[in-house]
Amino acid sequence: MTPLYPEGAEELHDLALAVIQKSATLGSRQHPVTLNSLRELLRIINSYYSNLIEGHNTHPYDIVRAMQRRYDAEPAKRNLQMESVAHITVEKDMEKRLQEEAELNIAGRGFLCDLHRAFYRQLPEEFLIVKDPDTGRESRVIPGELRAEEVKVGRHLPPASRLLPDFLDRFAEFYAPDRHHGAAKLVAAAAAHHRLMWIHPFLDGNGRVARLFTESYFQRIPLLGYGLWSASRGFARRNVDYKAALTWADAPRRNDLDGRGNLTNEGLIRFCGFFLEVCLDQVEYMSGLLRLEELIQRIRQYVDLRSRGMVPGPSGEKQPLRPESSRMLQEVLIHGIVTRGDVIDASGLKERTGRTLLGMLLEEGLLSADSPKGEVRFGFPIHAAGWYFPDLYPTLAR
Repeated sequence: MTPLYPEGAEELHDLALAVIQKSATLGSRQHPVTLNSLRELLRIINSYYSNLIEGHNTHPYDIVRAMQRRYDAEPAKRNLQMESVAHITVEKDMEKRLQEEAELNIAGRGFLCDLHRAFYRQLPEEFLIVKDPDTGRESRVIPGELRAEEVKVGRHLPPASRLLPDFLDRFAEFYAPDRHHGAAKLVAAAAAHHRLMWIHPFLDGNGRVARLFTESYFQRIPLLGYGLWSASRGFARRNVDYKAALTWADAPRRNDLDGRGNLTNEGLIRFCGFFLEVCLDQVEYMSGLLRLEELIQRIRQYVDLRSRGMVPGPSGEKQPLRPESSRMLQEVLIHGIVTRGDVIDASGLKERTGRTLLGMLLEEGLLSADSPKGEVRFGFPIHAAGWYFPDLYPTLAR
């Protein structure tokens, strides 16, 4: 699978450095407590877009319902909801594990198999059966196990199953994050994303594992600000280009000018360039949305539309909010975590009226708290998030 790293492409380092620098500034735009709430929203968004790449469309509204154990009665929709919750659960557990196991090689076979096992163990039985499109033969996916049969992915013929351990050992050795330094770590993450897809170690779920692996790589770099933007959103929105870029890098070396490895160096450069451009685009998208003054203005607009009954609440019905809500939300957004008394004071309302309004904001998730009398944080409920962050995900027809 050589070249393992794109050769003679200094422009990739410049692009990687731009991603690293701009991503790092995202964490300085808001209070850290508010940013942690935003990360929880983006887990849902990440799950939605990762599913969409696989052709599974489960709207964030339905994902939130599933997280509340409110599954659809229709089996097909329920299965997709289970898939979404599985992705979110694995991502959270993965991040916690990386924090606790500093010496863990995320490029190692054990970690990759753990991701696959954790995800597939949570899926319904129907998702464990895969059918060969050419022969119609059905096989069962064993969670966490390398494939034991030969496969074809479009025109690509991945390595023979008996050779998978050798390829994965080389993968683990070269792509261990501590082998690379500076901006080269992000370029290595891009190259590793393709090479893992090229190896195709599992019977199914390789794209999913590759994207989870890439998120773990971002955490290991560490890429400051990651978690405040979603690479999967960029891949899904350019899904045709994403799959074409993967195909470019699958090709064998064309001639003596195309690197020194078995595979095309030019194709790997093109894929890594596409990967990094997608990352930069998503960083810049969220950077624009997190400008404090503009975010406050969108929150005010949302409250104004709600106060006039023009926008539905969490139940889908027109539940008006008092205009004073915007002052309460702004207070918490700016300061991160605020006492209930200060939030009520910010509203300018009398104590009883302000307390009632605060209760409504908490009930809707526009604000959140850990206890009935505890301090409150800013919330990003799915019914309001689309107004706070335009085009983050498609609107839901009601």
